[in-house]
Amino acid sequence: MRWSVGIQAEADKILTQADVVELADAVATHDGIATGIGTSVYGAQLVVTADSREAAIEEARLVFARAVARAGLRSGRIVRTDAISEAEDLAG
Repeated sequence: MRWSVGIQAEADKILTQADVVELADAVATHDGIATGIGTSVYGAQLVVTADSREAAIEEARLVFARAVARAGLRSGRIVRTDAISEAEDLAG
């Protein structure tokens, strides 16, 4: 099942547009978008495949960690996660 998972983490600085563009590039392979310009919290919305909400969040955390490293950001404490399945989204 496909899941849309949102993740936010604390940054150790105020993020620039360049920081978030690098993160966006890094999550693009997972139909991802990135947020955080001008804030000290960065995040992404990712699409992953998993059998359960918990598994989707875990998979998204792994993808996010790799993307954060690829973007050259320092890994921060995760402050928010949420997930919605494709079926839940379609049902409204």
